[in-house]
Amino acid sequence: MIGSTASERQSIPKAPTGIHGLDDITGGGLPRGRPTLVCGSAGCGKTLMAMEFLVRGATEFGEPGVFFAFEETPDDLTANVRSLGFDLEDLAARDRLVVEHIHIDRSEIEEAGEFDLEGLFIRLGLAIDMVGAKRVVLDTLETLFGGFDNEAILRSELRRLFRWLKDRGVTAVITAERGDGTLTRQGLEEYVSDCVIQLDHRMLDQVSTRRLRIVKYRGTHHGTNEYPFLIDSDGFSVLPLSSLKLDHVASTERVSTGIERLDAMLAGGVYRGTSVLLSGTAGTGKSSIAAHMAAACCARGERCLYYSFEESPQQVLRNMRSIGLDLAPWFANGMLHFVSTRPTFHGLEMHLATMFKHIREFDPHLVVIDPISNFIVVGTPGETHAMLLRLVDFLKSRQITAVFLSLISGGKALLEATEQNISSLIDTWILLRDVELGGERNRGLHVLKSRGTPHSNQVREFLLTSHGVELRDVYIGPEGVLTGSMRLAQEAKEREAAEARRQAIARKRREIDRKRQTLDAQIAALRAEAESQELELELLLSAEEAVDRRLTDDRLGMALSRRADAHTEQEETA
Repeated sequence: MIGSTASERQSIPKAPTGIHGLDDITGGGLPRGRPTLVCGSAGCGKTLMAMEFLVRGATEFGEPGVFFAFEETPDDLTANVRSLGFDLEDLAARDRLVVEHIHIDRSEIEEAGEFDLEGLFIRLGLAIDMVGAKRVVLDTLETLFGGFDNEAILRSELRRLFRWLKDRGVTAVITAERGDGTLTRQGLEEYVSDCVIQLDHRMLDQVSTRRLRIVKYRGTHHGTNEYPFLIDSDGFSVLPLSSLKLDHVASTERVSTGIERLDAMLAGGVYRGTSVLLSGTAGTGKSSIAAHMAAACCARGERCLYYSFEESPQQVLRNMRSIGLDLAPWFANGMLHFVSTRPTFHGLEMHLATMFKHIREFDPHLVVIDPISNFIVVGTPGETHAMLLRLVDFLKSRQITAVFLSLISGGKALLEATEQNISSLIDTWILLRDVELGGERNRGLHVLKSRGTPHSNQVREFLLTSHGVELRDVYIGPEGVLTGSMRLAQEAKEREAAEARRQAIARKRREIDRKRQTLDAQIAALRAEAESQELELELLLSAEEAVDRRLTDDRLGMALSRRADAHTEQEETA
C-alpha cells in the first residue's frame, strides 16, 4: 500500500538462527522456506555456521534438520562440532537431526557419463520425511557439481536443486567455496539464492580477523556492513554495529568513584551506565583510581569486570595493596573478575567479540578496560575508534558503567588526538597529569568534562598514600598553584608569617592590657581623691550646720532671759 508505514509493511517469513547477532542484522533470521548461500574461503567457518543453524533449530525452535555432507563423514562432523558443545549423536537418537555423507568422486562421475540430481533428491526427500525436517544443509556445493563439464547442464541442475528445496518448503543453507573474483567457484549460486552470506577470514599485520557480510537478501531490509564474528566454545556470535537510534536509557542514579573528594568534584559521582575516561601519562595514577571505582562497585554488592592488558590479576592485586586497597576478597568471592591478555593476541574484532561474550556471561555493573591505548597497536586509530564506539554503545544499552584508561605520552598534540579519537564517545573525562615545580614531579587531576554534571574546574593535587588516593585542597601561592615540596615550603613560610602575626597581636594585646591597668589605677586614685574631698565637704557642711544651730539656740536663750514674747521672737527669727 502506498504511503504505509514501516510497521505496517510486512517482510518475508524468517527462520531465526539462534546465533548471537546474526538474527539482529538479518532482521529476524534466514528466509523461511527459501535457500541461503553461505560462501567463503577455506577455514572461515561455513560448515560450523550451517551446523549451528541446524542444531539451534532442533533444540531451541522445534525444527528438526537434515545435514548432507559431501566431504566429511558423520563421525568427523560429530567430533568436530563437539568442541562447540553440540551433541549430534543425541539429536540423531531423538530424531531431531539426520547427518548423511554422500561420497562423490569425479572419476566415477566421468565413467557414468551425463547424469542429473534425481538420486540426490530421492535421498534428501527420504531424510526430510524421516524426521519431519524443516531445515536442510548441503555442505559443500563444489563437491556436488565438481563433475559437471557442461555449463548448460550445470546451470539447469543448479536451478533445479534450488527450486526443489523451495518446493519442499524447507529453509536451506548451502555452503560454497569462494571463487577467483567471484563469490563461488561456479559463479552461479549467488544468483539463484534468496540470501547470500559471505564469510571472510583475513590476516592483517599477522593478526587474524573474521568478518561476515550479507551480500543480498531478497524481500527484506538487512545490514549491509561487514560485521566481525567469533567462533569459540559456544559457537558463532556476530557483532552488530552500534545502534543508530541512540535510544539508550539515561539513568539519573549516581554511583560513587570510591574517592569522596572526587565524588564532590563530580557533584556526587558519575551517572550509572555512562562512560568514564581516565587519561594521562605513565605513572599518574590511572589504574589506582580505576581500582577505587572497582572496589566501590563491589562494596555496593555489584559485579565488576576488569580487563587488564598489561598486568596479571595477581600483579594488580599486589600493586593495589600498596595504596591500601585490598581487592583480594572481592576477587575470591567472584564479585571482581579479571580478564588479562595481550592486545596483540587477537584482532580488534576478535577482542570486541570476546568482550561481548564475557559481558553477557558475567553481567557486570562496572567494566574497567586498562588501557584502551594498547588497541592502537592492533589497528589504526580509526579502527580503534570504531571498536570503542561499538563497545560503548553495547555497554550503554545494558546500563553498565564503563571506565576506560588511556595512556598518552604528553604534549598538546597527543592530547588533542586523544580528544578527537576517543573523547567524543565519553561522558566524563578526567585528565591526570604531571605537575613539575622546583625540580619535583607531582600529580594533578582535572575534570575536563562531565555531561549533565556541574563539575569542578579546579586542578587538584592528589597523592597515592597508604590509605588510598587522597585529593588535596587547591593551594595557590604567589606564582600560581603549588604542589609537592614547593607547597610545603610555602605553607611553612606562611605558617611562620602567621605565627609572627599572632605574636605581634599578642604583644599589642599585652600593651593595651598594661595601659588599661594604668588607666584603671589612675581612675581609682582620682575616685579615692574625689571621695576624700566629698567627705571633707560633708564634714564642713556638718560643722556649719552645728554653728547655725548654736546661734539659734543662743538667740532663743537671750530672748527668754529678757522675758520677751518667745513666740513672736521665734517667728521673727524664723
